[in-house]
Amino acid sequence: MTEVRYEFAEGVATITLTAPERRNALSVEMSRELTDAARTAESDPGVGAVVVTGGEHFCAGAVRSVLAETGRDPVEDTAYRDLETVYAAFTTIGSIDVPTIAAVRGAAVGAGLNLALSADLRVVSRSARFLPGFAQIGIHPGGGHLHLLHRVAGREATAAMGLFGEEVDGSRAVDLGIAWSAHEDADVEDAARAVAARAAADPDLARRVLRSFRRETAPGGLPWDSAVEVEHSPQMWSLRRKHGV
Repeated sequence: MTEVRYEFAEGVATITLTAPERRNALSVEMSRELTDAARTAESDPGVGAVVVTGGEHFCAGAVRSVLAETGRDPVEDTAYRDLETVYAAFTTIGSIDVPTIAAVRGAAVGAGLNLALSADLRVVSRSARFLPGFAQIGIHPGGGHLHLLHRVAGREATAAMGLFGEEVDGSRAVDLGIAWSAHEDADVEDAARAVAARAAADPDLARRVLRSFRRETAPGGLPWDSAVEVEHSPQMWSLRRKHGV
């Protein structure tokens, strides 16, 4: 892997995005590597928890070229599949059979916010930035973004962030229920791994509890896969409009 680092110790797999020059914006290749890393963790019965992090910059969304190519021709096969590959980076994190924690420093924007919200839990820096970013570049949310916001933060916060583009920092994210705990920047990854270690001590039990957790806390609205499809068509429209096609 060239843009994702995979490490394993004491039952915890740590997946780190490593493209700081673009603030870990998700390219097609990085998305594939992230998906592969998640599947690697899932396939190892010794992994009881996964921590996803981006170091100083969590994830600035999808690289603009993926969105631009999709906007030029939303139904062209390669462009369509490339955007689906980016979606798969966070839908895989959100669906693997291992408890997941997002350790967030810096900004989580657009698809990067989806990645953070996909995890079962978030441990963040107080100064972390959570912002949808879709409206700021003139496109509709995608990847089931509104579903992901709503399932962790409720309708009011989803309206503020998803409809009106409000940004929240790490401390406010804890207040809203978007994150579990907020720390100084230098302590975020260690704090996330300390939480992960409790589940990682018994991987089989952790995975069984996870299955019950996801079944019993499933939201009453649209399932996530349906939300991805609901957002897909209007996002394609907004991308095409943005590029004047």
